[in-house]
Amino acid sequence: MSVLEKISSQDAIALEEKYGAQNYHPLPVVLSRGEGVYVWDVEGKKYYDFLSAYSAVNQGHCHPHIISALKEQSEKLTLTSRAFYNDMLGKYEKYITEYFGFDRVLPMNTGAEAVETAMKLARKWGYEKKGIHVNQAKIIVCQNNFHGRTISIISASNDPLATENFGPFTPGIFSIRYNDINALSEALQDKNVAAFMVEPIQGEAGVYVPEDDYLKEAHSLCRQKNVLFIADEVQTGVARTGRLLASCGNCSCRDKLCSGTPDVKPDILILGKALSGGVFPVSAVLANNNIMDVIRPGNHGSTFGGNPLACAVAIAALEVVKNEDLAENAYNLGKLFRSEMRKLIEKSNLVRLVRGKGLLNAIVINDDEDSSTAWDICVALKENGLLAKPTHGNIIRFAPPLVMTEDQLLDCVSIIFKTILTFEKKMA
Repeated sequence: MSVLEKISSQDAIALEEKYGAQNYHPLPVVLSRGEGVYVWDVEGKKYYDFLSAYSAVNQGHCHPHIISALKEQSEKLTLTSRAFYNDMLGKYEKYITEYFGFDRVLPMNTGAEAVETAMKLARKWGYEKKGIHVNQAKIIVCQNNFHGRTISIISASNDPLATENFGPFTPGIFSIRYNDINALSEALQDKNVAAFMVEPIQGEAGVYVPEDDYLKEAHSLCRQKNVLFIADEVQTGVARTGRLLASCGNCSCRDKLCSGTPDVKPDILILGKALSGGVFPVSAVLANNNIMDVIRPGNHGSTFGGNPLACAVAIAALEVVKNEDLAENAYNLGKLFRSEMRKLIEKSNLVRLVRGKGLLNAIVINDDEDSSTAWDICVALKENGLLAKPTHGNIIRFAPPLVMTEDQLLDCVSIIFKTILTFEKKMA
């Protein structure tokens, strides 16, 4: 079959089911084109994308500025490995470190790679700077986290789907309750703790937003105990939550280039997904010199990390966030969206809660986690021209591209209202 040959949705799904590993359960829609907030299936039907590839496409599908950078760089140089210098990496490193307010960056490709990198960096810092005895360093994470799917990352997971028959697991990684400052305080009594790694908002767990002071208090406790505070902003970073970084917490600043108030700024920042606008795998670990200088030649690396194509794309992607005020837009549209969803809750017994920040939001369906109701609603939303996906059974996550306009958002709200109220009538 030629790659240019047209294919039906049914045939595309059949091919994946026959030849692909069955590690995903996609919504039954086959997409072939995207532009801005819209995607089209192979039959030509148009949809609002309300997932943004798990927040990788914050800048919208195929943003012309990012695609232009991709095309231009791809015709000059795509990969050198780190065996040689290239003329784009230094430019990118300067740009991203100044953009987020850190001394240095270690470039990687995927979010999971960046998380692994941050964990290695924290352990090495623990031994060489904090003085933890060799092979005794501990990293604290939170229950219901989603930092990726590597063996190390799932080693403290409490999700049986993530851990079943994948052991033995990496030692030295422990989980505590999320949004529980007392649990963190108790865990930090152990002098072998090198780092606390946390998602400012737990996206995959159902868009759980912690209490207002949680991140600030957690960061303060880490400082007191000489423990690194690692913010995993692979999903929440790059303007998704109405700030450039979600770890800014509730600071009054809505500056798109705000890198966090001084008392909340992470020691290590992990970025990915929207760092490239969804155009190319790009991730990054940022830290200041006193942490990053423990890494020396041979300690860590990636053949593709920091490649010229990724650097050009990431610079362009961050320029879009800045030039188009995407953090501000996410902040304003997020407030509007949650306000409208609260109106839906008043009209429907099927939706019992809305939560989120910026344009990372979720509604909780009034049914059991093991029910198919949220999935069935997402299928109905698809039929009505809007794509979203359930998480943890009875939760539907809504995360449209940040380039969405108010009129488009209200059109999507109308689709959600219509779909859920109609669905509820059919259930009665």
